[in-house]
Amino acid sequence: MSLMTLLLAVACNALVAFLLLPQLVEGAHSGHARALFQGWMWFDRKSAMYGWAPIAAGLLAWDYLVWKEARPKVRGWFTRKLLTLSLAAGVAPILPWWIPAGQPPGQFMSMIAKYPGLPVLLAWAVVLVVLVLLCIDAESRDYLLGHGKVLSLVSMGLLMVVLTMTVVGWAATY
Repeated sequence: MSLMTLLLAVACNALVAFLLLPQLVEGAHSGHARALFQGWMWFDRKSAMYGWAPIAAGLLAWDYLVWKEARPKVRGWFTRKLLTLSLAAGVAPILPWWIPAGQPPGQFMSMIAKYPGLPVLLAWAVVLVVLVLLCIDAESRDYLLGHGKVLSLVSMGLLMVVLTMTVVGWAATY
């Protein structure tokens, strides 16, 4: 049930960001309301672009600190390699050109230039595959999600933040 609440919070935030925030930014009468809506839109865009990195880093930390006593050999190795490659691929374009290690080939860079959303899509796909692999097994799902108490608090808190921001934003426009 907590995952459904979390999904509901993310879906509500996406609907508000796509349908409501652009209209509210245009129609905001005060500077504070405009800054609130622009900040909210900026945060939504950045979390959509780079939100996979903290999830991948958190899964790697969870794998190293929590899951080590009950991890299956093949699945644990595979998920660690996928997450490590995903994080390395996300950091590689940031490296300066004079560092030869980790520079992607020219063909890969030309492919990225043709499809600008491809790296983000691939990174989110890797995180999704790892999460699916972890949640298939009931034991690893319990290790990852706990027994639902923390996840319930996080998902309800996120839902309340989205609803509160929506109501405060609406109140700021009138």
